[in-house]
Amino acid sequence: MCELLGMSANVPTDIRFSFAALARRGGETGPHADGWGISFYEGRGCRTFHDPEPSARSELAKLLRNYPIKSRIVVAHVRKANRGRVSLENTHPFARELWGRRWTFAHNGQLKGVKRLPLTGFHPIGTTDSEHAFCWMMGQLQCRWRALPKPAALDRAVADLCAELHGRGVFNMLLSDSRSLYAHCGKRLCYLTRCAPFGTATLVDEDWRVDFAQETTERDIVTVIATQALTRDETWTDLDKGDVLVLRDGGIRLIKPGHAPARTLAAPLSAPHAC
Repeated sequence: MCELLGMSANVPTDIRFSFAALARRGGETGPHADGWGISFYEGRGCRTFHDPEPSARSELAKLLRNYPIKSRIVVAHVRKANRGRVSLENTHPFARELWGRRWTFAHNGQLKGVKRLPLTGFHPIGTTDSEHAFCWMMGQLQCRWRALPKPAALDRAVADLCAELHGRGVFNMLLSDSRSLYAHCGKRLCYLTRCAPFGTATLVDEDWRVDFAQETTERDIVTVIATQALTRDETWTDLDKGDVLVLRDGGIRLIKPGHAPARTLAAPLSAPHAC
């Protein structure tokens, strides 16, 4: 299994702390040594970095640990290859353009028979089942709407597509269109929201501790989602299989499998007690 890291915040936020833990799992504290990538959204723009080298030994990963890129949405991935050779074109996150927005996708797990799904308008560059699934999702959305739909309609469509892929195997996924960050739990995902009053946090994978009260303002809201908990002294919430999280500006809406109404778990309100 690969590992995922995502972030949604109401203000541009530095993710170096969480990324440091993920990078160590890419060949040092974890076996995910077959490449890594990370995307930072700045408005509709997106900076993306890929490297087929293990992130624990990557010079590019070391650069990003020391380069405080601030973003409101981040999608990151460390890969343990099971389908598709180790190469740059098979390194997540994958990206495509739809409705004038850059979409970014990362996945872990295996999907049985996914390459038999017909593709319309989007085609893989690499050979992974993950990229095929992404292209299929993009094609389905493009066929449904000619222009960007309202958020609630798009949220439900993404959840329905995730449910279909979930039936084919393990589908842990992060997806963003620069407006929202979607997360689907196929086997294991967890999240936490940091907001006032802020405390301290210590990484699981290395001896790095941060006092977030010194790094934030009382109005900041940051939600981090990961395959496994990244810190040892914070409370991470596990998702159930089939759950979809919709994250905007640090706020969270949960969509359960089926057609139950979405529930708001944490709203990015103006007051510091929003969480």
